[in-house]
Amino acid sequence: MSFFLKRTIGAGNGVGRAILNSTKIPGVQRVATKSTEKTPVQETRPTVAKLDPLQKAQLVDFGKYVADCLPKYVQKVQLTAGNELEVLIPPDAVIPVLSFLKDHHSAQFANLVDIAGMDVPSRSNRFEIIYNILSLRYNARIRVKTYTDELTPVDSACDVFKAANWYEREIWDMYGVFFANHPDLRRILTDYGFEGHPFRKDFPLSGYVEVRYDDEQKRVVVEPLELAQEFRRFELSAPWEQFPNFRANPVTEEVVNPSEDQPKK
Repeated sequence: MSFFLKRTIGAGNGVGRAILNSTKIPGVQRVATKSTEKTPVQETRPTVAKLDPLQKAQLVDFGKYVADCLPKYVQKVQLTAGNELEVLIPPDAVIPVLSFLKDHHSAQFANLVDIAGMDVPSRSNRFEIIYNILSLRYNARIRVKTYTDELTPVDSACDVFKAANWYEREIWDMYGVFFANHPDLRRILTDYGFEGHPFRKDFPLSGYVEVRYDDEQKRVVVEPLELAQEFRRFELSAPWEQFPNFRANPVTEEVVNPSEDQPKK
């Protein structure tokens, strides 16, 4: 190869590529400059969930396994958001189901990540209690849901998970859900003597009382709330309206319903 050809190809301009394509050089393999095949575009945005079919199949199999092992307690097993397993149970099944998921060799959900509450006043059992547990052994998460009303207590999970102590106190403070056999069930976020439960849907945003410092009495006083002007209720669009592409996606996918498999008496 001449010195001119080396310099031209090394320059990387159009002339060099044309000479290389038209010249047959021994020992040099011709490479196409443009590929006609379209490579699949891989999703790289971190905010978009990437669903793994193998992981989904494993969650479905494990949900069926839990339902078969606890047919007396499991009411329904479902998948949400494509890869989140949920087990729906009655209130009296909290201790048996959580103990099974913690101690069973095939589960080992030994970490209680969080206990959350939800209020839906239109339901007869308006409160929903959600237990989020984690298995470090199998690198898996599961969500256990139960329900109750204003008067029916739920068994405390402190004997199964020590971390449930503060979470249950928080739900009692915010929602008013009573946990039976709790070692120290008292308010944890609101002030002493606070009345009501702030996270209930029927609790007013302004509250019932106001706290201020009185210069004459030289102390903090609690008085009934007095609004200086009419309380306006603004109708604003929900923040999720900026994601219209995800409205049509299925929210839940039922895995198994043990009540339907059992023969009717």
